[in-house]
Amino acid sequence: MYFTGIIIAVSTFLIIGLFHPIVIKAEYYTGTRLWWIFLIVGLFSIGIALFIENAILSAIIGVFGASSLWGIGELFSQRKRVMKGWFPKNPKRLSDYEEA
Repeated sequence: MYFTGIIIAVSTFLIIGLFHPIVIKAEYYTGTRLWWIFLIVGLFSIGIALFIENAILSAIIGVFGASSLWGIGELFSQRKRVMKGWFPKNPKRLSDYEEA
């Protein structure tokens, strides 16, 4: 039996699940100004995945990189969700939500 697909699937599920609270906390504490960190981490991870021979490890790091890049859009979407009142605003950053 081959477990490669199952390992990649479970890892993908866990990585995506990990990014949900990361995006929520990042927006709460820093707003959208640190989006570039998600960009750098994502591009670096995808670049590293290109040079890893092990298929499982390469796929997991590639999924992590893609999730980080996807997190950029989710960070800005989270800001919109906060402005709609679906998530709490950080009381120390109320001025960040006045422009819209």
